[in-house]
Amino acid sequence: MESRPESPRPQGAPRWVAMFYRPAAGSWRTAAQSPHRSPVLYALGEMTRAVRARGDEVTVALWGPKNGAWHRFDTPLKQTAVSVPDPEPSPGEPAVLAERMTGRRHQVLMAGLTKAGLHDLSPEDDAAVQTLVERLDEAAVRRVAHWLTTAGGAR
Repeated sequence: MESRPESPRPQGAPRWVAMFYRPAAGSWRTAAQSPHRSPVLYALGEMTRAVRARGDEVTVALWGPKNGAWHRFDTPLKQTAVSVPDPEPSPGEPAVLAERMTGRRHQVLMAGLTKAGLHDLSPEDDAAVQTLVERLDEAAVRRVAHWLTTAGGAR
């Protein structure tokens, strides 16, 4: 059984830092940093999805300030995520427009979830997002994303 490599503590004054482990190089790399937590969490979610989309495994560490010193925080990342295919366009609707709007609604909801602190989705979560994308219009999706963003900012 392979053990998870231990992330080194970032250098300098405590701030929010996301670090990714690169197995090929056997080293950790700072991927995002900010004095504020939410931009780092957003970047962490986006980078995690991009790495997994390439079929690679993800090992991350989230560091931040706690009582004026560095503290390593748990990251709520799951091991796998499954992508659900886009639905078929409804009759009479141009396929390209339907595809573009479905993709846009999915993007808006994913951004809202990331801002709310959900960085990686389980297959059940992804299916729920896809159901919302299929059933809600653009205005409703934007409203739900706004609620998620607002909830994420209340931390």
